Amino acid sequence: MARTYLVVVNDSPETRVALRFAARRAAKTNGSVEVLAIVQPQDFVQWGGVQAAIEEEQRLRIEASVTANVGEIMDAAGIKPEIVIRQGEPVDVVRAYVGTRSDIAALVLGAAPSGNPGPVVADFTGNDAGKLPCPVMIIPGSLSDEQLEMLS
Repeated sequence: MARTYLVVVNDSPETRVALRFAARRAAKTNGSVEVLAIVQPQDFVQWGGVQAAIEEEQRLRIEASVTANVGEIMDAAGIKPEIVIRQGEPVDVVRAYVGTRSDIAALVLGAAPSGNPGPVVADFTGNDAGKLPCPVMIIPGSLSDEQLEMLS
């Protein structure tokens, strides 16, 4: 079974570091990368088409981000990441998504270089540490490309 590295992405700079780490691990272990983007629910969406447009815009933004940040690594390794978009509260979405998948080798999260690491990192290293069926890899957002290469 192929090793799938699941990366939760958002617009933060540490997402880039987590993506690069996952891409390097996948390339070195003959694995794959799956990118999970979470659209937080809107307070009020009157028409379903508006929500679909928001999700499509999110998908395009994530695809562009993945290509810009790790495209060269994935191209060199022949990896085409799968992009999954879900709607909901981030911690709940990640917990539910990982719980349905037996092929996920690791959940890869980027942590902010300083201050609050973010709700998903805080939850899976605090209250829910040890409850997932896979390891959680926390990648510091301050790592350089050289440091990532040595670690991955």
